[in-house]
Amino acid sequence: MSEQTPASTPAASGTPGGVPVPKRVRVHHLAQMKERGEPITMLTAYDAVTGRIFDEAGIDMLLVGDSIGNTMLGLHGTIPVTLDEMIPAARAVTGAAHRAMVVADLPFGSYEASPQHAFASAARMLKEGGVHAVKLEGGERIAEHVRLLSQSGIPVVGHLGFTPQSENSLGGARVQGRGDEAAERLVQDAVALQEAGAVAVVLEMVPAPVAERATEVLHIPTIGIGAGPGCDGQVLVWTDMAGMTAWAPRFARKFGDVGAALYTATRTYAGAVRERTFPGPEHTFAE
Repeated sequence: MSEQTPASTPAASGTPGGVPVPKRVRVHHLAQMKERGEPITMLTAYDAVTGRIFDEAGIDMLLVGDSIGNTMLGLHGTIPVTLDEMIPAARAVTGAAHRAMVVADLPFGSYEASPQHAFASAARMLKEGGVHAVKLEGGERIAEHVRLLSQSGIPVVGHLGFTPQSENSLGGARVQGRGDEAAERLVQDAVALQEAGAVAVVLEMVPAPVAERATEVLHIPTIGIGAGPGCDGQVLVWTDMAGMTAWAPRFARKFGDVGAALYTATRTYAGAVRERTFPGPEHTFAE
């Protein structure tokens, strides 16, 4: 069965040059998008409701991020998140998304010990969560982890720059790759991930020229978050993108005010209940 839909479909209407969009975004489509110079879109998603909406809106990649910790679970960061907490969220998103490629983070403590440790966690994420790829933080030091997963048929997305799981050793949420030596090391790490079989690399909080350099050197796509416009794609935490958070990082842009709309809807609902105008006759069953 062909994985291409006609260019005249709604999903294809925004594609440069009328290039048909895939029924399901897969690894080779990412490579083709980089080759064509077509920006890759990515958002986080943690449940079936947002997964469906973002998928229908044409987002190419959905990231079930360990950012679920501070966005959904009320935690103070990503480090406390467990694999057992990630898998149900991944399963919900993959069940709702029919076109987007779903990628899930392997959380802190679920892959670092060895390549075999990473494989065991990644295998659970694919088998139980249904995702299409996993994301790992780190460069050359996890190259063997990436190699084993890739050789085992598990697509891997790398993550360089500011890596939240290493926040304590990095001294907080700080821009990475500043200075010639640090910049060169970041590019080397990106190349090491590519050579190990990674299918894409997320670059977070990296100076724009460094991210652009990495994008030029790599033949796999780069996905930026706070890394400037020179990357092959962009990702944001959806609650920042939609205006659901009281504070958002400098690199985030609010594309809507969903938080305010939800607040208004909630206040209106509460008022209707208290005034006994809801439920009305149209919401009530007769005998």
